Amino acid sequence: MTLAILFFLFCFFFLLSIPISVALGMSAIITMLISGTSSLNFFVTNLVNAMDSFPLMAVPFFMLAGELMGKGGITDRLFGLANSIVGHLTGGFAMATIMTCMFFASISGSSPATVAAIGSIMIPAMIRRGYDLRFATVTVAAAGSLGVIIPPSIDMIMFSVAGNTSIGDLFLAGILPGIFIGCCLMVWAYIYSKRAGYKGSGDKPSIKKILKEINNSKWALTIPIIILGGIYSGIFTPTEAASISVFVGLFIGLFIYRELKISDLPKAFLNAGMTTSLVFFILGSATTFGKLLAIEQVPNKMASFLIGLDNPIIIILVMNLILLFVGAFMETVVALIILTPILLPIAVAIGFNPVHFGIIMIVNLAIGFITPPIGVNLFVGSGISGLSIERLAIGILPYFFIMLFSLVVIIFWPDLSMFLVNLK
Repeated sequence: MTLAILFFLFCFFFLLSIPISVALGMSAIITMLISGTSSLNFFVTNLVNAMDSFPLMAVPFFMLAGELMGKGGITDRLFGLANSIVGHLTGGFAMATIMTCMFFASISGSSPATVAAIGSIMIPAMIRRGYDLRFATVTVAAAGSLGVIIPPSIDMIMFSVAGNTSIGDLFLAGILPGIFIGCCLMVWAYIYSKRAGYKGSGDKPSIKKILKEINNSKWALTIPIIILGGIYSGIFTPTEAASISVFVGLFIGLFIYRELKISDLPKAFLNAGMTTSLVFFILGSATTFGKLLAIEQVPNKMASFLIGLDNPIIIILVMNLILLFVGAFMETVVALIILTPILLPIAVAIGFNPVHFGIIMIVNLAIGFITPPIGVNLFVGSGISGLSIERLAIGILPYFFIMLFSLVVIIFWPDLSMFLVNLK
């Protein structure tokens, strides 16, 4: 009865278009009041305890770092480097846009932030080069999903907290899958551009030009090196790395590139603070929601059902279908906090490494960024291009299937995720 009330209220609030964090919190509170399962202290305690975690301190710092770097001239230099590498190919401008998203993903840790930072510059630029507006928008939206796959990643931090796994190992494990997915997206951009007649820049590739662009963007490229290199060398923790990334981004934007103004700082701090507060409120509400599910034995029942399928391949496919469905309707933070404690033990029981399964979960949920009705990246892209979500949802389908193919490869080729981790 308690479970029925909980899900009825959540679905009811969701259909009313109430924000997911509020819907989770309200459904949990009302369920507790009606059923008498727990007191309101239970909600407040979980709300506070969910945020009382040292690794979570990295979230606001990475949020702020992304804001500072997006305004600090880093995007233009990263695109210059990407364009010098692939710009001469058919559809080179689209491929360079995808590669720029890959570079920026190694800085921002957020998919919507990557779409906003790259899309605001590259979508108009692609239109000026003769690209179709819808193709330009969906290209940035799809490539922006790499923001949570290529480290540093806020979603990886959330999985680490929920699944008690190493953040450093997750960061390492996300590098090759992120590059692989980015390359697959570039292949489709090439095929589409070939059909549509989108030519390259016409400039012959030159080692001298690439080296020149590397020199121009060297400060931007040092940021992921400092962050990831410091973590893996043991110089500082991921949380400390996040705070250092803020300092480095601020220094480069203000004193090296000089495109970040003092007047930009209040807005950057405000945006980062608002996003962080939303993430933390979602985290607290989702934790309480998940605890109520645990009280009602939902994780045990789901585990019994999945284990009862008695075939590891079928079990992992069913779990992926669940994740794809949930990712289309739920924020990634919510899905990770609720589903990780349920699905991770099952994955480990059928032979999956926890870190490998973490990458599988995150790639699944990253696909949700381009899947309606939530499809956050589509909404960000729509805001930039002015196209309707319906038109973008149709245009994104080829990229959606490319990412599904990439997901299958990641699932059944564990070395892609674990190779760098095993080198430690």
